[in-house]
Amino acid sequence: MQTRRRSYVRLAGCGNGKMMTKSLSKSIWNDVLEHVRLHAPHLARTWFSDLDPAELSGGVLMITAANAPRVRYLNEHCRRTFAEAAQAATGRLISVRFECDDNTEDTDVLSFDNDGSLLKLSDDYLFGNFITGPCNRLAHAAALAVAESPGKAYNPLFIHGDVGLGKTHLLQAVCHEFKHRQANTNIVYISCETFTNHFIEAVERGALHQFRYRYRHADCLVIDDIQFLAERERSQEEFFHTFNTLYQSQRQIILSADCSPAEIPSLEERLVSRFNSGLVALVDRPCLETRMAIVLAKTKLRCIDVPDNVIKAIATHIDSNVRELEGTLAKLTLLSQTQGGRIDIDLAMEALGITGPKPLVSIPEILNNVSKRHNLRLSDLQGKKRTKSIAFPRQVCMYLAREMTNLSLEEIGGYFGGRDHTTVLHAHRTISKRRQENPVFELELQNLQTTLRNGS
Repeated sequence: MQTRRRSYVRLAGCGNGKMMTKSLSKSIWNDVLEHVRLHAPHLARTWFSDLDPAELSGGVLMITAANAPRVRYLNEHCRRTFAEAAQAATGRLISVRFECDDNTEDTDVLSFDNDGSLLKLSDDYLFGNFITGPCNRLAHAAALAVAESPGKAYNPLFIHGDVGLGKTHLLQAVCHEFKHRQANTNIVYISCETFTNHFIEAVERGALHQFRYRYRHADCLVIDDIQFLAERERSQEEFFHTFNTLYQSQRQIILSADCSPAEIPSLEERLVSRFNSGLVALVDRPCLETRMAIVLAKTKLRCIDVPDNVIKAIATHIDSNVRELEGTLAKLTLLSQTQGGRIDIDLAMEALGITGPKPLVSIPEILNNVSKRHNLRLSDLQGKKRTKSIAFPRQVCMYLAREMTNLSLEEIGGYFGGRDHTTVLHAHRTISKRRQENPVFELELQNLQTTLRNGS
């Protein structure tokens, strides 16, 4: 190995202040990376190839990364993995340390009085890694517009949808873009729970002035899961004035929730009005093509090669949210390690926990079965009539379509007289509530779903 000097060499355990500093050969470093990717594919990232084994001194391997978020990711998730890989590649007892290549501070994680209360930004949650489709196109376009013109394009921006559909990804992508465009931007990115906890603590300590300064001087306030503001009257009052202060000074406000502003229980009408004054964008469950694109993107991030038929199988059988897709892909990767790296359709079925393909149900099949059970014509279910004898079976059809097909809310609404996504969403929630409250109806609906799955 060749001796290499660096200005930031850290010397330890050496009384005379001198210690031999070495660097890893390229072949050994490649062995380290290969070991990491093979034994911890769930941790591997494409940018690992940009890491630099800066020096090996005193049994400590110094590894530099391009920026602070990557160093944070490595420290939090990969320290032991890289140490084991270095020991395997060199046959020596080695520990690792990660540093920024340019020794910059971590500007992506702000803190108030160093309490670490702000949410950390993931290096993976960038606009370039977000897969768009009919389910999220509006929310994605709005987030991009806000990132380009904060405080002007859409203020506030309110993104809502079920868990695991990409709301947090969009929020963090905007924060990353703000930082990229102007590094000293004061971004406050927190959960709603943190906001309320800070407020309660400020009241108890008599530090409301400090609390208000924290939040009302932000260039951009980003709050995740704002629905937890419900039934907290004093926190709602404080947030109302914080919102007004930021809005009047044209500071950007971005909020996310699992439902629309009007559906947040016990939320003051004046807050509902303000949340609706900007742009409210729904993130819906992704259609099949979008899910396939998401799975493909995740495989690239993990640096694994997955056949097209496996990607389609995973996307077909997991239609609820992106997190479940990621979980299935992680399980598939782990199983493949026990099979010598083999990834095929049989292994995918094992990862999915099924013994055969899940039958797809079409909306025409749903319409035919429901119309026969309620003695209705197909034109009634797809028409404009709103009598109870027709409206309720129509809601059942919409519910089943969302549960048993790969179609988005907009696509489902198109089958029922061109109704919009909010009508379909309302129908789904109405039937879900009815299932919980009425055991007889629950049994009838289960029988209908079984009939549809069996193709009868």
